[in-house]
Amino acid sequence: MTTYYSEEHEWISIEGETGTIGITEYAQNALGDIVFIEVPEVGNNYDKGDEIAVVESVKAASEIYTPVGGEVVAINENLESDPALVNAHPETDGWFYKISISDKGELDDLMDAAAYKAHIDGLE
Repeated sequence: MTTYYSEEHEWISIEGETGTIGITEYAQNALGDIVFIEVPEVGNNYDKGDEIAVVESVKAASEIYTPVGGEVVAINENLESDPALVNAHPETDGWFYKISISDKGELDDLMDAAAYKAHIDGLE
């Protein structure tokens, strides 16, 4: 599995034609305690950069943008009853949705782990 990162602090792990997407450790730390997550509906199609989900924390509400376009094929139903999974395990069990990637070339605009680390180091 290969993982990429967006400047907006989303991650995507690629397995075949499917990407699993969530927010990074950095993003969940910035948000604080997450109390609600609105995920997309399975079957909906999105273009790269579209708003696809909303995260509400004790600090603020934040939009989540999809790093690639495609059709949502699964959502993490555990987030409805336990949104704090994102705080505890943002880059594993706290994933938001899975998408069937329409254009793998869109991954070229994303960062690998080393580039993302340099990106967040530059923010601090």
